[in-house]
Parts: sequence; structure tokens; C-alpha cells
Amino acid sequence: MAHSPFKAVIPAAGLGTRFLPATKAMPKEMLPVVDKPAIQYVVEEAVKAGIDDILVIIGRNKNAISNHFDSVPELEVNLKHKGDKERLQRVLASSDLADIHFVRQGEPKGLGHAVLRARAHVGNSPFAVMLGDDLIDERDELLATMIAEHERTGAAVIALMEVDRDHIHMYGAAAIEETDTEDIVRVTGLVEKPKAEDAPSNYAVIGRYVLAPSVFDILERTEPGKGGEIQLTDALQELAADPNGPGVRGVVFRGRRYDTGDRVDYIKAIVQLAADREDLGPELRPWFKEFAAKL
Repeated sequence: MAHSPFKAVIPAAGLGTRFLPATKAMPKEMLPVVDKPAIQYVVEEAVKAGIDDILVIIGRNKNAISNHFDSVPELEVNLKHKGDKERLQRVLASSDLADIHFVRQGEPKGLGHAVLRARAHVGNSPFAVMLGDDLIDERDELLATMIAEHERTGAAVIALMEVDRDHIHMYGAAAIEETDTEDIVRVTGLVEKPKAEDAPSNYAVIGRYVLAPSVFDILERTEPGKGGEIQLTDALQELAADPNGPGVRGVVFRGRRYDTGDRVDYIKAIVQLAADREDLGPELRPWFKEFAAKL
């Protein structure tokens, strides 16, 4: 479990252009994954790891996110009068998950800039950065392991997954050295979306980071990089290269991860999660088999 001052930052200011026109008026983080918006899974993951102070970085037209985590008295009263205790409980749960705060990013200047906008709220606390595109299955542990490694070493900690080299150009790639602990590695360098032949490994950075507040000073002086944006990867590269600092560690994740930032993977995530649900799976799984047999 995380100690009490630990906080989480969820950047949610992206435009969601891959999902247009669905995201023309609705934030991509509010797209439903079965029956919950994607961002709720991320908040639930933070809470499970012991974090109850969460800052969401939002942009224009993102009010639906704050509305979702607020109470809706008229809906709650309506469900109560109907005696619909199950749905009422689900509505109340989303409002009572954590102490959730919001700040605007303004211009979308990259992930590093979004994280920098959290400085006033985070203060001197260590914090997790959790990207809403990456959903980690609640049955698999990742964030708690990363927090424990940060508390043990003081290092910045990133989540890594082994991917096919043909896909490494879609991710940041880490140069690594093994440690004495299984699935904990030392990160010696990072390359943002390299060509397969230029990648230092097939260990891809996925959307979970655990950082000390000292990273803000680095982000303040980080020049815009790829795409004209302030890249968090550049700040992590500086930390990894510092011979006098605690460096960067990687936790290799071998569990279930769902990428909701891509349309096809988003649909796969819904199918996989629905099929595993006790209330939906028994009816869906036979239908999936019948449907697949017709293809």
C-alpha cells in the first residue's frame, strides 16, 4: 500500500482524434469500456494501490470527466425511489472513489507539460502518472510494485512490457540492465518511438510512471522535443544518465493490459473484459464462438 502523501496524476487533455466523430463532444477518456468510462478503471487502479488523492489534467470540453465523478442527486433519488439498489450502488461508487481534483493544461504541449501542470498540487509528494489509454487488469498487480520499488530505491520507476520488435516503433523503448530482482531492471537510456533496427531493446514503456517531485525541475528546463512537445521521456533520460542520482528502474509487467487508445484495441478490450465478467461472460462467450465460426 502507498504511504499517505502519495498522489496520482492522470493526464486527460488529449483531443482524441483517433475516435472522431465520437470524441467531437465527448472526451476520449469517457468512452465506455463495457459499462464504465475508461478513466474510471484508472482511478480504481490508483485507489487499489492505496492512493486516494488524484489530480486529473483536463483540456477544453472535458467537463464530462468532472461531472462523472461528482454526485448526481436527481439520478440517485430516482434510482432510490425505484428500489434499484444495484445501479444506485454503482452510481454512488463512482462518486466516492477518491478525492479527485482537476486542473487545465491550456495548450496541449505534450505529456511532460501536462505533468508539469501538476506541480502545485503534488508539492513535495512522490506521485504516480497514469495514462488513461492503458488499462491494467484489476486482477494483476503493477502500480503497487512500482511504488514499493520507488520507496526502496528513490529511483523514478517506469512500467515496461516486452513487445514484438515490429511494434516497438509505437512506443518508447528502454535500454536496460538486469538487477538481482526478477522483473526489476535498471534503465540506462530511453528512445522515443525508434525504428526496429534502432531500438535498444524490445522493452516498451507503457503508461505508468512513479516519480519524485524533483522531476519538475527537470521538466521546467526541458526543451520541446519530438513533435514540438515537452516529452516526459526526455526528463527520464536525464535522470537515467545522472551518475549521482538514484536513476530509473523498470518494472516488467507480464499481466493483462488493454490499450484503449487505438480503435481496434479498444474493441478488443471491451470484448476481453466483457467475456471475463461473471454477469456477462456466460451469455457472451458462446455467442463469440458462433460469431467467429461464421467469419
